[in-house]
Amino acid sequence: MVEERSESDAVAVGAAASRPVAAGARDVPGTEQADIVAPPLQRISASYIILMMIASFGGSIALMVPLTYALAVRISEIAPGQEEMLGYVTGTAQLVYLVLSPLIGMWSDRTRSRFGRRAPFMVAGALLGLPALVVVATAPTVPLIGLGWVFGMIGWSTAGGAIQNLQADHVPEEQRGRVSALTGLTTQIAPVIGIGIAYAVSSSTLLVFMVPGLIGAVMLVLLPILKAEGSSHDLVHSTHVSMKKLFASFVFNPRKYPDFGWNWLGRFIFFMGLYFNTTFGAFFYAQRLNLPVREVAGVAASIGILGVVAASVGALAGGFLSDKLGRRKLFTFIGALLFVAGACVEAFAHSLPPLIVGAVLMQLAIAVFAAVDQAIIFAVLPDRAQAGRYMAVVAFAQRIPSAIAPLIAPFIITIGASGADKNYTGLYLAGAVLALVGGLLILFKVKSVR
Repeated sequence: MVEERSESDAVAVGAAASRPVAAGARDVPGTEQADIVAPPLQRISASYIILMMIASFGGSIALMVPLTYALAVRISEIAPGQEEMLGYVTGTAQLVYLVLSPLIGMWSDRTRSRFGRRAPFMVAGALLGLPALVVVATAPTVPLIGLGWVFGMIGWSTAGGAIQNLQADHVPEEQRGRVSALTGLTTQIAPVIGIGIAYAVSSSTLLVFMVPGLIGAVMLVLLPILKAEGSSHDLVHSTHVSMKKLFASFVFNPRKYPDFGWNWLGRFIFFMGLYFNTTFGAFFYAQRLNLPVREVAGVAASIGILGVVAASVGALAGGFLSDKLGRRKLFTFIGALLFVAGACVEAFAHSLPPLIVGAVLMQLAIAVFAAVDQAIIFAVLPDRAQAGRYMAVVAFAQRIPSAIAPLIAPFIITIGASGADKNYTGLYLAGAVLALVGGLLILFKVKSVR
């Protein structure tokens, strides 16, 4: 049982065919057995939560350090003055993963192995992500950097997605807020610490990519090694997937699952605003503080220390209070409002103090929103037995913005731009409006969650 994973992890999560299952996956006498059943929900142990946090930190540091800093450094080396190339590289990789993610999710749901359904994807993601970072760090042209990052995005995102699927598989309602808060907190902290590490080795571009990547890979694999998931043979009764099911994995019926649909849309719009305001973060700081891009890491790491404190407060307060009060939507809306405040401050900041204030507010906002909305997602999943598939659909709400925003943002920053200075004020204000709309949709349209 999950609660007992700290004592023994050799027991499979679905070892007995007679175990009850949830979310429409129950076997009914006289009917055909379901292809996939959901493992039982039981309170998870503190040690299991800690290892989830460590794995989440690892996946985030490996993925986010390139996105928030290292790729900007590499682009500035290969194509100085062409900041828009960063948007094209990251946007293209996001689009590719966007197409693949539901297929990976369905594959994860239907994986039958003695190692479980999710653990193989955590390990495989890290094994794909590491060599991809080598390619990105050493490629001599922007197209090759982009190709390398496509594989890097697929690898690290697959590993991170497997951790979220484990949460959907095992975490009961009464623990979802706090577990989402704690794992969400580690994903907020990881890029900040990662940028500090990258800055410490910034004399070598290869180390800027590889040191955070190696740290991330080790942290990721600790979870499946120390807390074995157990065999999935009793959970997956058929691995056959028809073409109809394959294409159906990309979509869901918002009329049949309105709360899932409205939360998806609100999340989508919120993250569109977020990615408007984070895609060009390194270049934004460089312009506003008149610094070379490579030196931005020191400033970002210093600001990030305060951001860690803000993210800690936001994630823990949002997650634990939402559990205690039984209120989720209120906290997602508070997160959206805080994001608007931070984005507006940064939009008009031209010196370090207001940049710090804006960044801290945005870190606080993202932590509150992400932690609590994650708990809402687990509550409105159409079928927990197919958590991999539906969590991949949820990921669309983040992946589509992360692919589209970097492709749209280059046009926004050139509106009214003079010389080398880009219009980051317009970009940040546009992000603020979108974040507010996303928060309002979740607050007023999601009905089954308070």
